Amino acid sequence: MRRMQTSPAAQRGMTTLGLLILLVFLGTFAYAGIRLVPVYLEDLKIAGTFKKLEQEFSGGASTKTQIQKSLGKSFDVESVRVITSKDVKIRKTGRGYDVSIDYTNKTPFLFNIYFAVDFSHRVSLER
Repeated sequence: MRRMQTSPAAQRGMTTLGLLILLVFLGTFAYAGIRLVPVYLEDLKIAGTFKKLEQEFSGGASTKTQIQKSLGKSFDVESVRVITSKDVKIRKTGRGYDVSIDYTNKTPFLFNIYFAVDFSHRVSLER
């Protein structure tokens, strides 16, 4: 009985185990992306709210209460859940107000492993 021997140079392709390891590796990154996309989409809503705030209140007389109410309404309309208008720092300056927020959005990944993403937004409202 003759055995067919192939040289290592003639063998090509990926083993099933190699393919499985590659799929697990790629699947892990895909799942991480799926978990992180909503976090970044919510941050885009917050950034848009700060941009609208700058357009609405720059160049006019405004108060801290008006700014906070406007932020609260915008966060409600945009369905922002990670922060509230009370989390936003509003400081009075010589030229108007500095409005800023530093926050961390934490989202679960696997079991007790979480992603914690830090964000920061600032805008100066000048009279």
